[in-house]
Amino acid sequence: MVSPPPHVRDAFDAHGGLLPLSGGQQPVWRCGDVVFKLLDTSVQMLDWQSRVLGPVTDLADVRVAPPLRASDGSLVVEGWTAWPYLDGEHADGRWSELVTAGVRFHSAIAQVPRPVLLDERTDSWAMADRVAWGELPLRDYPDAWGVDMLGRRRRQVDLASQLIHGDLSGNVLLHPQLPPAVIDFSPYWRPPRYATAVVVADALLWHEAGTDVLDVLGDSWESSQLLLRALIFRLVTEAMSTIGRRASESEQYAAAVRIACDFADRRRDPI
Repeated sequence: MVSPPPHVRDAFDAHGGLLPLSGGQQPVWRCGDVVFKLLDTSVQMLDWQSRVLGPVTDLADVRVAPPLRASDGSLVVEGWTAWPYLDGEHADGRWSELVTAGVRFHSAIAQVPRPVLLDERTDSWAMADRVAWGELPLRDYPDAWGVDMLGRRRRQVDLASQLIHGDLSGNVLLHPQLPPAVIDFSPYWRPPRYATAVVVADALLWHEAGTDVLDVLGDSWESSQLLLRALIFRLVTEAMSTIGRRASESEQYAAAVRIACDFADRRRDPI
């Protein structure tokens, strides 16, 4: 597995042995108090994250990891980026605590203006997000499993948008003595509660959660609409990046879609 060479580690003043870390789409390595990842976004987006996340590091109720700069001021050295290592355990299954961390994070960045860089994204996640919100046609993705049932129940929602982390699941670390940490910022411009809906969608799709996970989202018409969009987002992304699925996955997807559709049917009209 490719790893950051010694001169790259020296550039970011990282000392110690290399330890591979799990998770993410690319190899991730820890070296002392620094985490190394291959660049998976534009340098402009990385610079923007540095400016946005820097002030959040001073907050007492949430921890964040803005990208680090090398000794010459660079954010990227030979394709590698560096980030502060934040101690904690992944919050998988601890949905309420995970969502609370997201609420704190979104409160901290609530005044950040919408970045034009979001319009330039063409990755599968960005495209699927636009499909989920009706900005791209759902009919262009006929292979996305279950989205036709979700799409038929989708209605217009009137909720204010702001900068959010659209992939909190797997990117919140909990620590018994420290505030929760939010890592691997995935920026989107949507209502903050949509980030919670994505967490619920992930719990239903990949963690065998039942209807009780809806409690963290709230029992309202808007909540049901956000969950429809969150599931469309995940399922369209899957269809764009995956060829075929195991039967067990399809069964779990079916359960998630059924729960979301039942939820929307119960909350057919705004209250």
